[in-house]
Amino acid sequence: MPRVPLSDLVRLRQARDRMDRDYAQPLDVSALAQVALMSSGHFSRSFRAAFGETPYSYLMTRRIERAKALLRRGDLSVTDVCMAVGCTSLGSFSSRFTELVGETPSAYRARNHDQDHDAALPACVAKIHTRPTRKAKPHSAS
Repeated sequence: MPRVPLSDLVRLRQARDRMDRDYAQPLDVSALAQVALMSSGHFSRSFRAAFGETPYSYLMTRRIERAKALLRRGDLSVTDVCMAVGCTSLGSFSSRFTELVGETPSAYRARNHDQDHDAALPACVAKIHTRPTRKAKPHSAS
């Protein structure tokens, strides 16, 4: 993986911070590249080199993390949660949620979440534990 210059890394972190803060806003690569003072192509390549995933993947992970919290509350519909986290397509949201979490948003919302979090865990540890990760697809025998 190519090394990212420190000056680029500082600007990439500013763009990543923007995604963390404004995840529900319409954000695209060109807008994020402007934050980092880079061209879109250079930004995308540098972001992936620095953080190990594309800007879109990082943003969607933030949105799914927030969606999980809203769905655990149980007072919003899946559609309302989809829109609240900045997704505009319920189908794309549901597909990405299922891919990262391993169950549909409706199934996640419906199940009991009392055992999901230990109140004694610091928030930073709980965030790492509950961060959505792509579920491996089962391999079929050839």
